[in-house]
Amino acid sequence: MKTRILSVIAILFLAVTALEAQVEFGIVAGPNFQNMVGKDNGGDKVTNGLLVGFHAGVSASIPIATDFYFQTGLLFSQKGSRNNEGLLPTKASDEEYHTTTRISYIDLPLHLLFKPEFGNGHILVGFGPYVAFGVAGNQKVDYSPILYEQKIKFKGDITQEEYWDMENAYYKRFDAGADIFAGYELSMGLWFRLNAQLGLLDMIPNVEESDNESFLKNTGFGVSVGYNF
Repeated sequence: MKTRILSVIAILFLAVTALEAQVEFGIVAGPNFQNMVGKDNGGDKVTNGLLVGFHAGVSASIPIATDFYFQTGLLFSQKGSRNNEGLLPTKASDEEYHTTTRISYIDLPLHLLFKPEFGNGHILVGFGPYVAFGVAGNQKVDYSPILYEQKIKFKGDITQEEYWDMENAYYKRFDAGADIFAGYELSMGLWFRLNAQLGLLDMIPNVEESDNESFLKNTGFGVSVGYNF
C-alpha cells in the first residue's frame, strides 16, 4: 500500500515538474489608450476622448498543442475616458462640462495564443476573454468656473442621493469583455504586441427610482512590451 502511495506521489511530482518546465513566465508593461463609449439617456451615441494610461503585470503561457498556448496572468490596468459627463453621458463636443475619469483595475486575461516560428523568432496572434476587478480611481470635473475632484466608489446599485454626490462618483466594480492582439517575439525572449480590448458590461450603476437608460462600456487599445524567462 505504501509503495502504491509513493508511486502516485512520484508520478504527480514528475507531472508538475514537467508542466513547470514547459510553462513560459514573463513580465509585461506598456501604454493604454482607453475610452468609455455608449449611449446617453436620449439614445444618442456617446463618443468620448481617449485617456492615456498604462498596464503592467505578469503572464504565463501554458502549451496545449503544437504552437498553441493558453495564456493568462495578472495585470494592473488603467481605464476610463476624457470628456464624459460621469453618470450623465454626453457628447465630447460639449463645451461646458468636461470630466476625466481614471479607474484602476486588476485584469485577468484568458487567451488562446498561436505562436508559430517565423524567422529567428515567433509570430504572436491571440484572442480571448478577460475579467477585471476595479480597485481605485478618481474623476476630475471641469464645469467652468467650477473645478472639483471625485473619488471613485464601486457599487452596482445607488440611491438618488449618491447619484448627485459631488464628493464621489459611482461605477460598477466588475468589467469583462474580449481581447485580440498580434505581435512578434524575438529569439532572446523579448516581445512586442499591439492589443485591442472591447468591454461588454455597462459600467453605470442602477439608480433607484430612475428610468435612466444611458450606458458606458470600456474600450481601447494599447502597446505591450514583454519578456519571457
